[in-house]
Amino acid sequence: MAGVVSAEERFNIITRNLQEVLGGESIKAILEQGKNPKCYWGTAPTGRPHIGYFVALTKIADFLRAGVEVTILLADVHAFLDNLKAPLELVGYRTKYYEYLLRTVFTSLGIPISRLRFVEGSSYQLTKEYNMDNYKLCSIVTEHDAKKAGAEVVKQVESPFLSGLLYPGLQALDEQYLGCDFQFGGADQRKIFVFAEEYLPKLGYAKRAHLMNRMVPGLAGGKMSSSDPNSKIDFLDPPEAVRKKIKAAFCEEGNVADNGLLAFVKEVLIPISEMRIERSKGQTDADPEEGKSALGEQKPFVGEDAPEGTVFTIHRDPKFGGPSHYKNYEELRDDFASTNLHPKDLKTAVADAINKLLDPIRSTFQADEEWQKVEKLAYPDPNAKPEKKKKVKVYHPPPPGKGKNAQPATESGAAELSQPTSEVAG
Repeated sequence: MAGVVSAEERFNIITRNLQEVLGGESIKAILEQGKNPKCYWGTAPTGRPHIGYFVALTKIADFLRAGVEVTILLADVHAFLDNLKAPLELVGYRTKYYEYLLRTVFTSLGIPISRLRFVEGSSYQLTKEYNMDNYKLCSIVTEHDAKKAGAEVVKQVESPFLSGLLYPGLQALDEQYLGCDFQFGGADQRKIFVFAEEYLPKLGYAKRAHLMNRMVPGLAGGKMSSSDPNSKIDFLDPPEAVRKKIKAAFCEEGNVADNGLLAFVKEVLIPISEMRIERSKGQTDADPEEGKSALGEQKPFVGEDAPEGTVFTIHRDPKFGGPSHYKNYEELRDDFASTNLHPKDLKTAVADAINKLLDPIRSTFQADEEWQKVEKLAYPDPNAKPEKKKKVKVYHPPPPGKGKNAQPATESGAAELSQPTSEVAG
């Protein structure tokens, strides 16, 4: 494997820029045997995916560089079970929409989809074996443990449905049925991951490792959520909508706490910039296909005249000090904290970078009629008025002698009509 000479280096690529790693020793053991670990990342097709997904999707490039075999789970059954976020009749369309979108986003990032395996949950979660294991779990998991495990992921309501309590158990079983060595997800999945580590061995299955990326705060602070349009930017939002949302985002001068824009620079823009810089130097290790079929502009978010080592540039008019070049996130954060970097300049830079990321995704969508049809079926307009059915006029012929073209009867005609049929015939 070109560029990677040790198991330790491969492990460092797999685990860099993560918030937490549980069970990393099991991954090291696989690497030391010269084998390729297997992982899965799953998403439930409910609300429209937002740009916070860039955090996880970009990290998958590292997995491929380290030789990891990656499965993308489209968890359609989970989507329905999550307290009916997605009605059953829409889940199928939303699953198709998510696959269209994820394949496009991966390609826009230069990640070769030929090296990814896409699996729908229902393709194996409805089998006899899987359901029997689910029943076994239900016989040993308490309501308390199931509710606690899903607290950060499953929608919490006053009177929760039983379906939401099943969610953590199914996600744990997915590790076994997808044949993975570790599961990758956001830090909000931690309780489910711990649940899986505890309960899978009780069914006689291996305990898996778990890797977690940081969560990006929403534009107004707090969690970026698909259900809150004001907290997030959709992958298909037009450029003007992106700028409007960024302009309205919470970004108090000098305040680095709960600043969603700074967090996005740290967790998305700088990692993508670094990935592109490494790719330009041929540092893709076990993934020689990375970047070859990429959509759109693949330049790092760095100015043309930036010094070596720069990973992010804030462009400004010379009369306001000119561009600022940063070699890491900490330099940018400190500049903002000391008010050397104004919120307006940060917002402009972030909006420009996001629109560059979204341009190839939006263009692909606009050129794909089938994807557009799926999108309308997956997310029908709630305010759309039902089409009025046109009344079909049925023609009923008038009785004899009636109607606008009827001719008045003559005396002879009337006399003839009054004769018996036998006489007329004779």
